[in-house]
Amino acid sequence: MASPERLRLTVIGCGYLGITTAASFASLGFDVLGVDIDPARVTQLNDGVSPVYEPGLSDLLAAQISSGRLRFTTSYETAAKHGDVHLVCVATPAGPDAGVDLSQVNAVAESLFPLLTRPCTVVGKSTVPVGTAATLAQRLRSSAPAGAEAHLAWSPEFLREGYAIHDTLSPDRVVIGVMEDADRPVKMLREVYANHADRGIPVVVVDLATAELAKLSANAFLATKISFINAMAEICEATGADIDSLSQVLGMDARIGPRFLRAGVGFGGGCLPKDVRGFLASADDLGTPAALSFLREVEAINQRQRERVVQRAGTLLEDSWARSRVAVLGAAFKPGSDDVRDSPALDIAARMHLRGAQVVVHDPQAMASARSLWPSLEYAPSTRLACQGADLLLVLTEWPEYVALDPVSLATHVRHARVLDGRNCLDAEAWTSAGWTYRGVGRRTS
Repeated sequence: MASPERLRLTVIGCGYLGITTAASFASLGFDVLGVDIDPARVTQLNDGVSPVYEPGLSDLLAAQISSGRLRFTTSYETAAKHGDVHLVCVATPAGPDAGVDLSQVNAVAESLFPLLTRPCTVVGKSTVPVGTAATLAQRLRSSAPAGAEAHLAWSPEFLREGYAIHDTLSPDRVVIGVMEDADRPVKMLREVYANHADRGIPVVVVDLATAELAKLSANAFLATKISFINAMAEICEATGADIDSLSQVLGMDARIGPRFLRAGVGFGGGCLPKDVRGFLASADDLGTPAALSFLREVEAINQRQRERVVQRAGTLLEDSWARSRVAVLGAAFKPGSDDVRDSPALDIAARMHLRGAQVVVHDPQAMASARSLWPSLEYAPSTRLACQGADLLLVLTEWPEYVALDPVSLATHVRHARVLDGRNCLDAEAWTSAGWTYRGVGRRTS
């Protein structure tokens, strides 16, 4: 078996996950070959230019290209000859039936498996329904040439956008899912993750189904915490309680913890919504009603939260949508990202636009992505221009520059000083003192 210093990796699929994975493992000294079917993207990556925004990724990518440890190709033949370990990082988007679209995973199996003529391990990192890995393992056995000793394992990613490099190099845990009696892939993956283990990061070996379920259940739990605190925010608004104080008290309980307990417009992005819906589809197929019932409510609360923000905006505008200019600060689903997939911010902006308001959007990183998805909205190149003459301001992504806005100065640019803080990230007292009508989510305000 190859020594850690000479172990060669391929990363199949050069989207957000693949680029981060490839550049991060190259930084650990591995010889990494990235594979993507898009020639233009491969050329761009070989030039050291990242097509996606993630803090620190552009510099890391350029450095690893310059070091010679990282390069990219469109050739599966080259990948099969290169890799001791093949990390499959292709997208698994939502399917048309609310399930998961596995077409890219299946395309990798069709293109790569027949070419594996020497000992290697194929490692899935994409998020997939439970049972996918077992099916792929059987397919690998039947597709790979005799004597290739090609094994399949699953090691799900747990990346947070905005912290993806950190979460690749210093995750809370590493999960390795394998078939029974699969000593060779376990030994090989322990080499891949040797740097992690040396720094005390737990490496947990489980079966394939548990590895798949680890990612799905983690995201379902996080989504549940977010929907729970948003449900509590609704109760706070009905009773006069304060959600910030309630969240603080709950978070002090070591069994609960403070993270993911900030009320707001709900969860979005390319993972939590898709995984909750995909989990729902899987639970339906498996006939597990308990999982179905609570996950449906998690999803329903999340969607209802967006509409509640729109209704609150309508109240502040006295339902004069057609005569109102609304400034929306934030289009990405979270700060530190240009990802607008299932973004609550952009969804709320679109809903207000469809009610007849003139909606002007600003975001530090996601303007191009937002414009491609909703070209009918207006986009301003700066916060000030977005707010110019506004009847209502909504802060829907908690970018630091929005949190740091001066409410006194900004009040001179708007027509009506009314702000709806959809992320509970502003200093309510400072904005109220500056003459603004302030509304948060579940916050008690004077």
